[in-house]
Amino acid sequence: MCNHRGITLWFTGLSGAGKTTIAVSLAEKLRERGFKVERLDGDVVRKSLTRDLGFSKEDRDKNIERVTFVAKLLTRNDVIVPCAFISPYRAERARAREEIGEFIEVYVECPVEVCAERDAKGLYAKAFAGEIPHFTGVSDPYEPPENAEVVCHTAKETVEESVAKVLAYLEQNGYLCT
Repeated sequence: MCNHRGITLWFTGLSGAGKTTIAVSLAEKLRERGFKVERLDGDVVRKSLTRDLGFSKEDRDKNIERVTFVAKLLTRNDVIVPCAFISPYRAERARAREEIGEFIEVYVECPVEVCAERDAKGLYAKAFAGEIPHFTGVSDPYEPPENAEVVCHTAKETVEESVAKVLAYLEQNGYLCT
């Protein structure tokens, strides 16, 4: 195993855009190459670290605050930390960047219509019917990144192409030793 810098890769995008899918594949590839990786995922974190929070703006902000703390600890200990969170607000992502330091924003861009087609849980149908309040991209806002370091267009790219983009960015910017 080679020494490498810790980095947080912050995957943001709508529900169903492919954040977790890309983060899981990326983590596997990085581990295969001998890197220390710890993935943080919105669905998993909400069942443990933030199970006391709902989906109001205040609770979403608190969720990201807690995740930021964990990602910062891991990053400063030379772990690569893929974080897959909708994190709909630019201000909270900016705070995470400021707090963590070694931070790469990865925008997983996908039209809401495509996300709804992919939705195995039927959440978008319920949100469109008004059954789920505060659903990001439907009844709550999503503020896309304005200057993400990497943009993955998952309605047009394969998972492998998106992962390759992220790996290329990490290699070109000295985060991975070869």
